[in-house]
Amino acid sequence: MLRLLQEGEFEGLGSTPTLRMDVRVIAATNANLGQMVSEKRFRSDLYYRFNVFPISLPSLRERAEDIPALVTYFVAKYAEKMGKVVHHIPDSVMDILVAHSWPGNIRELQNFIERSVIMTSGHVLSPPFDERLARSAGTKAAEPITLQDAERNQIRKILMETKGVISGANGAAARLGVKRTTLYFRMRKLGISRPIRRRCSVAG
Repeated sequence: MLRLLQEGEFEGLGSTPTLRMDVRVIAATNANLGQMVSEKRFRSDLYYRFNVFPISLPSLRERAEDIPALVTYFVAKYAEKMGKVVHHIPDSVMDILVAHSWPGNIRELQNFIERSVIMTSGHVLSPPFDERLARSAGTKAAEPITLQDAERNQIRKILMETKGVISGANGAAARLGVKRTTLYFRMRKLGISRPIRRRCSVAG
């Protein structure tokens, strides 16, 4: 293997003539090979032959700006596969997906979107935010947060901004991209109450 990688030649099993090959080897790993070499758990000569032109691909939590494009792609892919028409992803949903750390990387995001499309009955993506997805170990200082917690916080934020108004073009339901009845259902399930709209009276 070392000779093939370095010189592009090898000898066949049970054969003496030297054979030459013009090949390009592309190898991928999620392991830290440099560290493994220093710990003598990976051959240094093999590592340096592989490490001619390294390309480091950061994990998904390090490139959150890629999440919206990936979500849009996976939604379209699985909607077509399932014969569904899902053409709207609410901003509130996207905010939650972008905020999550995705410790399982792109595969976890992909599987989650597939489940979301399966559970969506209309044209608006409705992810199963009830399931608990742990934060990655990189945020040890922060309290663990679930997608359900993130959804609850987002709904409360929008309700505060709309002063508790749910219906109408500028209401919370419209801003969250869901039906009024859907929002009421989610609020009951998440234990969210509408902010109290205070009235001011002027004493004469």
